[in-house]
Amino acid sequence: MSGMVGMYERAGAPLDRALLRALTDSLAYCGPDARETWSNGSVGFGHTLLKTSRESRNETQPASLDGRLWITADARIDCRDELLAEMNAGNFVRSATSSDAELILHSYSAWGEDCVQHLRGDFAFAIWDAREKKLFCARDHFGLRPFYYAEPGDLFLFSNVLECIRRHPEVSADLNDAAIGDFLLFGLNCDEATTTFRDIRRLPAAHTLTVSAEGLRLRRYWSAPTEGRIRYESSADYVEHFQILLQAAVTDRLGADRTGILLSGGMDSGTLATTARDLSQVADGAKDLRAYTVVYKSLKEDDEGNYARQVAEFLKIPLRLIPMDDIQPFDRWDDPEIRWPEPVDDPYFAGLFQQFGTVAQDCRVVFSGEGSDNLMHFQMWPYMKDMARRREWLELAQNVPWYMAVRPSPLPGIRRRVNNFFRSDAATRAFPKWFNPDFARRLNLEERAREWRALPDVRQHPLLPKGHASLSLPHWGNLFEKQHAGLTRCPVEVSHPFLDLRVVNFLLALPPFPYFFEKSLLREATVGRLPESVRTRRKTPFTGQPLTKFIERTGGKSLNEVNWIADMDSYIDRESMQMFQSDTDAEQLDADVRPLCLNFWLQSARKVRYNFRAEVRNA
Repeated sequence: MSGMVGMYERAGAPLDRALLRALTDSLAYCGPDARETWSNGSVGFGHTLLKTSRESRNETQPASLDGRLWITADARIDCRDELLAEMNAGNFVRSATSSDAELILHSYSAWGEDCVQHLRGDFAFAIWDAREKKLFCARDHFGLRPFYYAEPGDLFLFSNVLECIRRHPEVSADLNDAAIGDFLLFGLNCDEATTTFRDIRRLPAAHTLTVSAEGLRLRRYWSAPTEGRIRYESSADYVEHFQILLQAAVTDRLGADRTGILLSGGMDSGTLATTARDLSQVADGAKDLRAYTVVYKSLKEDDEGNYARQVAEFLKIPLRLIPMDDIQPFDRWDDPEIRWPEPVDDPYFAGLFQQFGTVAQDCRVVFSGEGSDNLMHFQMWPYMKDMARRREWLELAQNVPWYMAVRPSPLPGIRRRVNNFFRSDAATRAFPKWFNPDFARRLNLEERAREWRALPDVRQHPLLPKGHASLSLPHWGNLFEKQHAGLTRCPVEVSHPFLDLRVVNFLLALPPFPYFFEKSLLREATVGRLPESVRTRRKTPFTGQPLTKFIERTGGKSLNEVNWIADMDSYIDRESMQMFQSDTDAEQLDADVRPLCLNFWLQSARKVRYNFRAEVRNA
């Protein structure tokens, strides 16, 4: 999670080097281990380094190849041996000890802009090609590393930290009304190419951006596959293959000295924990593992701490429980040390800083189990249709009775579908009354709400339509950016082994039944490696909502007596806001709290007035 920034004067004007250095200095909290800048004429890079791997111990950035190519990167490259083998086969010989940035540079030297077809891992980078006089930028397949940019005049400015872009004196603080509308409707900006600020854009996941004097060219280079098909004779082969791939994914992500695990007490993080523990026993494995679990002790529904403790004790991993009960809604919203760059729809967002602050005391790398739920989203009907279409009558005859025998009673499912139908219909009709009518009309927000209520096209994948479609949701980038050091201000790199492309490609090619039914694949892969109480535990969604409990205890007085900033009148009609009460429906509560979230964020954001040129002059 290193910090990076770059500037390119496309008209050839000389670069403001003092400003580049100042912007680089502002990223010190992202990379406390080293800080460097490079510039040449109209282009310059800055980088602050966070060392998390063995290869990064001697890393220097910005880095160069023969003085012709220069790079600044926030990157961690997977499948290093395979990439090196491809390079060596093409006579582009590199050492196994090359840093990730050097591997990216040599990939570009070998394959040009098609280098992204050969790269695996988490990355955001920019390469200056002096011969071609162009800047080549890329963001990884799922957008695990952020990339923001702005174009004030002829300047192209980029960084992996939004606040860094905002510090440039020529980037305005004007807001993007479309992003504000999306936030009030959905809790996030659904346009992955824009931000809350009019002048600042983001490079979407799986895209490249080429910048030259002629202009900008955006290109998508990857989409989650739909055609993969893996079939084995034995179920044990599926389990073994999965274990091999997950071990490779975890190995590539282990920290140089110590690795943390965000342990929830469920199957996903438990599987990562036991895999990491197994690997720690080998010669080159991480010898020190730590686990961290967020708990709400005052919520009876929250049993995660208990299950996480069982996993940690079984695996002999030290566990730290991080209680969140003392955090109040909108705690520390005006604290400049934890200021968030864009509005967030969670009144308890300050807890994120407490969580990462705790992790940062011990680790620089921490694992998250995100991704497994989406990749293993079980649907039987598409699988049955596919078997019939392929005339796989024997498999159909075997699997359908088996599924009918092991699935839960259909009655709760029927009841749930009926309830969801009416709830969805009500939600479609219940457009928030508190919108400013002119604002809603100008941005056509009612149509926007209908457009985004459903998943993207769910017909692309023949067996896993909903799971596959969910991988394209804008929620992913939103989640990853909240975990980045540029926001948390903690030098911690969050890794997601389930989103390793080897694992993703494998899971999207499997038969859903029985392997995704109640996550059978994970349960089989962890026999004897996790406590049976956890391994056989049914998935239990978190049912308690801290904000509901807060309103029950306090009557919601502090929420109903908010000091509103005048800017909010452009977006909502305050007279139409309902009182927060203990009997408010949870879904309605989620929607009604968003104006408050935006109000507190605006108050915080309006306090920030960057005058970076003056700061540079004074320095």
